[in-house]
Amino acid sequence: MSQPARIGVVTVSDRASRGEYEDRGGPAIAAYLEEVLTSPYETVPRVIPDERETIEDALKELADEEGCCLVVTTGGTGPAKRDVTVEATLAVVEKPMPGFGELMRQVSLKAVPTAILSRQEAGIRGGCLIVNLPGQPKAIGECLDAVFPAIPYCVDLIEGPFLETNESRFVTFRPKKK
Repeated sequence: MSQPARIGVVTVSDRASRGEYEDRGGPAIAAYLEEVLTSPYETVPRVIPDERETIEDALKELADEEGCCLVVTTGGTGPAKRDVTVEATLAVVEKPMPGFGELMRQVSLKAVPTAILSRQEAGIRGGCLIVNLPGQPKAIGECLDAVFPAIPYCVDLIEGPFLETNESRFVTFRPKKK
């Protein structure tokens, strides 16, 4: 039997990392994964401060050492001075995947006009897809609903594990075999 897929869930928040604020983003991502994934997986959670070097180190560790096929971050995607998740992500990925951020912003703009201030990105590091999400749990779900149908096929293309989803929730896109 194959090993379960490993998925990194990274909350980037100064206050949550110090225990001053309840992390709601990481648990929202974990709950989403539980709802949509039907294949075996395990999450590898991290709660870290808004420090670029710390974020870069965590992303590299999850992709390179922990063997995650997917890392989903929450927080640090806005325009504030301490919002550096995007810069850290772009510094460690080999292939930016700009379509993820474009689609997430498009979907979020339907809900709130300030979504244009969000800088979500995604990219590939080795055999790992890294996706940045905003910090609000409601926005996390909206953004994941938009991009998750393409995530399992992206993981296939980077030679990761076969991720299966709950088809009553949405149908994962995979090209038909000839």
